[in-house]
Amino acid sequence: MNAMTAITTHSSLEPLAVLAARVGATLRERRQTVAVAESSAGGLVSAALLAIPGASAFFLGGAVVYSRRAGKALLGLVPEDMNGMRAETEPYARFIAARIRDSHRATWGICESGAAGPSGSPYGDAPGHVCVAVAGSGSGPGGGMVTASRTVETGDTDRPANMEVFARQLLQLFDETLRAPEAGAGAGINPV
Repeated sequence: MNAMTAITTHSSLEPLAVLAARVGATLRERRQTVAVAESSAGGLVSAALLAIPGASAFFLGGAVVYSRRAGKALLGLVPEDMNGMRAETEPYARFIAARIRDSHRATWGICESGAAGPSGSPYGDAPGHVCVAVAGSGSGPGGGMVTASRTVETGDTDRPANMEVFARQLLQLFDETLRAPEAGAGAGINPV
């Protein structure tokens, strides 16, 4: 699946617990795993996945990477990693999704990076701006790496509401990616 960009609303998104339950069931059924990197969602995605009984079968770990210091400590990021890239962009979200996947030896890595509000980010992004991404190992036609990303603009300055939407957007993209033919049902768990 190629990267995609969308500016969308959140009214049609399913509740966070419903999305997490479906994603968790798919991962468990396929014997696949996930690692999560969040920033502005503040751990809501990890919490939703961990609320599912038996989450240890598919959830390998998560990190709230809210600053450069956290990126260095939690993901081993160095200044060279960020050359030509900044947070709150799709290339950054895809890079971090792949980094967390690799560092946890997971089948999938997922990431969100955004500005929850009430003000915009230091990069000039408006409140309610987020980029979500998925990186994983597909086994469908052509196999290989599967990546997907999108940009979402809520147009809202309500920080808690945006955090919830960001988490739901990330799990929605992950669910869509898991259901795509490229993800395949037999990718299995990456060797540890």
